[in-house]
Parts: sequence; C-alpha cells; structure tokens
Amino acid sequence: MHGLINRAIQSFVCATYGEARWIEVMHDANLGFSEFEAMLVYTPEQSAKLLDSLQRVLERPLDEMLEDMGTFLVSNPEVEALRRLLRFGGVTYVEFLHSLDDLPDRARLAVSDLYLPGLELLDHGQGKFSLLCQTGLPGYGSVMMGVLRAMADDYGDLVLLEHCGDREDAEVISVTLIETDFAEGRSFDLGAGAV
Repeated sequence: MHGLINRAIQSFVCATYGEARWIEVMHDANLGFSEFEAMLVYTPEQSAKLLDSLQRVLERPLDEMLEDMGTFLVSNPEVEALRRLLRFGGVTYVEFLHSLDDLPDRARLAVSDLYLPGLELLDHGQGKFSLLCQTGLPGYGSVMMGVLRAMADDYGDLVLLEHCGDREDAEVISVTLIETDFAEGRSFDLGAGAV
C-alpha cells in the first residue's frame, strides 16, 4: 500500500484519538517503526497488520473507523488538497458523483505511483445512484462512504448512503439524493489557496 494512504491513517488516528494511541497501535502492529513515510510503498502484510491493530487497540469496527477517516480526509483543514481535488469534479454534488470514475486517474496525476482501485457510478435516475468500488484496497468502500457523506455536506446536499456489500469484484454503495441545497455548503473558489 502506498505510504500516502498509511500516512493518512496515521494522521486520522493522531487527530482523532491522540498520538499516544497511535503509538499503541504501532507497538501492537510490531512493524519495527512508529511512523509511515508518505512517499514509500509498504507491503500488503504491513498494511494488514496496521488495520488489524487499529481494530484491536481502538476497539472499534474497522469499517466504522475507515468511514470516519473518509470524512476526516475531506473535512479536516489540514488535508485541504484532497477536498480541492474532489471539488474539481463538479459544481454540484451530482456532477461530483459523475466525476468519480476519473478519480483514480486524477489521483495518479497528483502522485504518479498512487494506484487507487477503479470507481464506477451507475445512474438509476431520480437521484438514485450506485457507486461500485473495485477491489484492491482493504476498506476502500468504507472510506468512500465517509468521502461521499462529507462531500454531500460540503455541497450542502442531503443524501442517504448505504453500503450494500459486495457484488462480483466491487463493494457497492447506494446513494440517494434526498434534497439539493439542503444547507449552506462550504465555499469553494477554483483558484484560491492552491500552493
């Protein structure tokens, strides 16, 4: 797994549970180091040990923590770059949803050796969608649930999300757009603040 992903998990745990709990997780994982380097690549076994330790030490189901991490990645001001990458997908939440098919390629433009599994949006009409999250990254569907929830808030739309389990080689997320402009969304300026 790319170090950027493991580093994002580290940032989430430190910000949410504290650095002392992160040290406990890493001690339990017994990887021989306490921090991940963002630009290194780690073995699937190392990443699996990290995820197993998260559940054990923090005593929460992994899918819940990963969904919270997806929300954190969009809503935390310290990782504004990801929010900006996602907001380039469209002016509305529906446009954003339709842009998700291109997200793995856009991520690779930003970090050339970062490979995210594919995403495929199925539009069923009348505000109902299914997002297929291809396999290849443990917990990908759960993280995307958090991202979708946080982005709906970001746009000010009210959505209903449901993780529908696996179908063939993908996790399926049901997205129902209940109301657009439900609340005031966060401001976004295409050219602002990019450093």
